[in-house]
Amino acid sequence: MNSTLTILGLLFAAFIILMVPSLVTPYASVYGKVDIVECLKAVLFCAALAGAAGWLIYRSGEDGSFLLKLFLFALLLRVLIGTLIFVFNLQTFFGGDALTYDFFGTAQLEAWNGNRTSLAVVTTFIGKGEGSGWGMVYLVAALYGFLGRNMLAVQFFNAVIGAATAPIIFLCAQQVYGNRKVARLAAFAVAFYPSLVLWSSQGLKDAPIVFLLAFSILATLKLGQKLSVKYLVTLVIALFCLLSLRFYVFYMIVAAIGGAFLIGMREITAQSFVRQFIVIIALGLSLTYLGVTRYANVQMEAFGGLEQVNRSRLDASRSAKSGFDKDVDVSTTSGALTTIPLGLLYLLFAPFPWQLASLRQSITLPEMILWWGSFPMLVLGLWFSIRYRLRQISPILVFSVMLSLAYSVFQGNVGTAYRQRAQLLVFYFVFVAVGYVLMMEKREEKKRLRDQARKDMAVAAAARRPSATARSN
Repeated sequence: MNSTLTILGLLFAAFIILMVPSLVTPYASVYGKVDIVECLKAVLFCAALAGAAGWLIYRSGEDGSFLLKLFLFALLLRVLIGTLIFVFNLQTFFGGDALTYDFFGTAQLEAWNGNRTSLAVVTTFIGKGEGSGWGMVYLVAALYGFLGRNMLAVQFFNAVIGAATAPIIFLCAQQVYGNRKVARLAAFAVAFYPSLVLWSSQGLKDAPIVFLLAFSILATLKLGQKLSVKYLVTLVIALFCLLSLRFYVFYMIVAAIGGAFLIGMREITAQSFVRQFIVIIALGLSLTYLGVTRYANVQMEAFGGLEQVNRSRLDASRSAKSGFDKDVDVSTTSGALTTIPLGLLYLLFAPFPWQLASLRQSITLPEMILWWGSFPMLVLGLWFSIRYRLRQISPILVFSVMLSLAYSVFQGNVGTAYRQRAQLLVFYFVFVAVGYVLMMEKREEKKRLRDQARKDMAVAAAARRPSATARSN
């Protein structure tokens, strides 16, 4: 297994360094300069980042060896997909935002170097904090400042954190359920589910968002068990980074975390109450110090009303062929509530077979069949979790419900709903894994009972034979 990983890694690295520069020559106007040196930088950066992440994953506990192998296989898959997207210039086909972040990231780097024109250009996109993606612009600019303009390096950065999300979900599931089968199955799904692989193989902000959400939940679960400065500090950092990437997701995860600490994720004792109180106060003071209240005021003024949500939804539903409910008005509370059932249906299950009108939509069919088939297990796992693990899963449950309802209101486009579902799938898969394990355990129990019944019948039959023989004599 280790030798397979090593050989695959070396083959991928050699192909990227030696072959990619010539393959992307036709797209020089899009990527800029791409030569062997630039590709070598991207590969070395990916290797260094993966080495650091792999070391932390390996030291995460007794399952470190399994998680490290899972991480490396997931990473190689993402590097392969990301390289193919780069080589064939498929950013526009799969996620045109990558080109947007490349453009504004370059402009932001120039602005940091004193170019006022570039500063004005960037300000039109991110404003003064009210924009939803200024963190991604800063990230791309920082990477370009370190490596030079290198879109492949941005993709590899996302590939590493996308692959690292799987071990984090494992640790979350293990923390809540204490069941290795559940944790491994959830981690495997996150590592290799097609849409999660796709969105974390490109220069999009989806991979950082999903990673930060998963890590925020893990830190919350750890803090609910034991006060730790390490997890407290990293939770604050993760939350602030989420604010910089997608502000409304930040508010929902903060509400979920706050609610979890208020109700408690373990049995309430004096010690646990004091611990939870300290964590809530520390989080509030830290986020206030980082300027969250200022960002909140600016963003609520720009996007906080239902009128703004309605305009955004109408634009999404009417600007693409895959829009739905184009005449729905969510500018009122009643309008927003009435759109939830259909919106939730699209968020969870779209695209439907009759909506596969293009190649981009058609290639989602295999994974959608897999997802539709696993939904009953999600329901079963959710039922079990609410009945027996409600306190422990409270941060996951509250966040998943809030974000699902929010997206069902303001998503009016099948493609966008499919993409945003990735932020929820990593947590849905935990419940799917619980449901699957419950089904397998129930099946094994039925098989055990059948085998036991056959054995008892065989023993009874054997016991009757001697008595019958004795009577005949």
